[in-house]
Amino acid sequence: MSNLSLNIPHAQTQEEALNRVKQLLGRLQEEQKGTVTNVQENWNGPNGSFSFSAKGFNIAGTIQVRDNEVHLESDLPFAVSFFKGQIAALITEKAKALLA
Repeated sequence: MSNLSLNIPHAQTQEEALNRVKQLLGRLQEEQKGTVTNVQENWNGPNGSFSFSAKGFNIAGTIQVRDNEVHLESDLPFAVSFFKGQIAALITEKAKALLA
């Protein structure tokens, strides 16, 4: 396992950022049908946990929506960890667009 830890700044209110982040996983499953399955998310205020399967790999982690940033933590399976940099860049790019 390899740890992925990201802090993505935003200029939204915490409530607006939280609403946008909550919509993301559902949209991801729709956009990536056949690739992303078993999407689960649980929220307790601004703190959430998520899990999903992508191309046979199980991914899970936590999200904290803070006043001025979104913090994401996830353990990546060993085989996926080789693409950690690309995954981090893609998540950051998508999150910045989502939170713009």
